[in-house]
Amino acid sequence: MPMKIGIDVMGGDYAPLNTVLGAIDAFSKIYSDFRIVLIGDKPKITEICTERGFEPSNFEIFHTSQVIEMDDHPVKSYQKKQDSSLVVGFNLLNRGELNAFASAGNTGAMLTGCVHTIKPLPGVMRPCISAEMPMLNGRKVLILDVGFNTDCKPDILYQFGMLGSIYAKEMMGVERPVVALLNIGEEEDKGDMVTKEAYRLMSDSIHFNFCGNIEANHLFTGDTADVVVTDGFAGNILLKQAEGMYNLTQRLEIKNDFFERFNYENYGGTPVLGVPYPVIIGHGASSPSAISNMILQAMNALNNKLVDKFKEAISYER
Repeated sequence: MPMKIGIDVMGGDYAPLNTVLGAIDAFSKIYSDFRIVLIGDKPKITEICTERGFEPSNFEIFHTSQVIEMDDHPVKSYQKKQDSSLVVGFNLLNRGELNAFASAGNTGAMLTGCVHTIKPLPGVMRPCISAEMPMLNGRKVLILDVGFNTDCKPDILYQFGMLGSIYAKEMMGVERPVVALLNIGEEEDKGDMVTKEAYRLMSDSIHFNFCGNIEANHLFTGDTADVVVTDGFAGNILLKQAEGMYNLTQRLEIKNDFFERFNYENYGGTPVLGVPYPVIIGHGASSPSAISNMILQAMNALNNKLVDKFKEAISYER
């Protein structure tokens, strides 16, 4: 039986064109034991494939009649639009008819699907999303959470350290990841009540290698940490600032290999950590290249049995 990766064809600012073109590109790159499943308006999917001279039957297609728009209320639209590509995708995932799911659609609705349909792994307090960013030493730093949880308690931040450390080892190839806590100073007594208590918990960790606090001006130097833990409020600001800096370098026509590595298209999307299946959230403005990379990211998560590693770690913690 092939492993199936579902794509929300109707999700994103330039859907369905970019999502279908991205799937066509990924088709030639995925392993033979994987199959891409397109979820969305079947006539439009078929039309785009035919126009590109690509046989639609190379995909498995689930027709849906509704779309959750980018500006829709996440929870209300998820409840009302049961035949939307995003909701159908999560239902297929929950029934085991998909092995992974990816979407460049409404992030809030994706969170709703993760929490209410497939539900977090037992023992996971809050799923989170992470982002890989470049460092000057040529490696990457994983930052989490970057948007799902704007308010976090200290024990949730601790668990993010666990999830991030596992991801860095299994997906980024870091043998012994170093975890840091994003803060306004390096000293252990810096920060608010949450970060101070999180520091105390993380200092005693037996689940990951904690190096202390890290300030934002040291994030990308590559000499401090492989994983940086923060709440989704600060993390999302950080992520969007990085995207803004990349866009600024493009406008100023600054050509530099390091800044090019900030291009979100190279990463495809941000994985949701702490749920029972690989779920990838793409940028709303994803290009076909970004969609293709999002699919390959889901394939790599399945190949590396990432979710199984999370299950083992959380089970051990409990």
